[in-house]
Amino acid sequence: MASNIQFKLISPAIDHSQESGKLPRYCTQEGLGTKWDISPPLEWHNVPPKTKSLALLVQDIDAVDPMGRVVPLAHWVVVNIPVTVKDLPQGFSGKEDEVGAEYGAVEEGVNDWKVRVWRGPKFPNYDNRFQFRLFALDQDMHFDNQVTKEKLFDAIAGHVVGEAVFTATF
Repeated sequence: MASNIQFKLISPAIDHSQESGKLPRYCTQEGLGTKWDISPPLEWHNVPPKTKSLALLVQDIDAVDPMGRVVPLAHWVVVNIPVTVKDLPQGFSGKEDEVGAEYGAVEEGVNDWKVRVWRGPKFPNYDNRFQFRLFALDQDMHFDNQVTKEKLFDAIAGHVVGEAVFTATF
């Protein structure tokens, strides 16, 4: 009997009642004070039964290169997420060691700024769409912390048993 329960990824900080809720200001590089450019809280539900590990990719899918072409820009790459983990808390990026033992295996990969942290959007990318993609993988894949979105896509080809996606705007 096939299950019709949907694998779902959400952020409690984003209004999911709209097609594309707004990314909170504190998750961007726009703003004042100490609470800015931190990773949003994420949680997922109904992970497919054959899942052995999870990987997350967040991209600005409206980013334009200097030639005027749309080229998705990776803002965050997270790999080695055990199936026992059900969320990434707000501000997780850059603080893996501080959030608890259950997150010990989780690694942040290299984004398109060549750094291993969440990089929130900033002007002039207003109204751009940010796609959050959580991949359920049929193998317990282990990546080093130098994994990029390209290396991630190459490695997971043929191993994705489910994908949960949502989009937020800046």
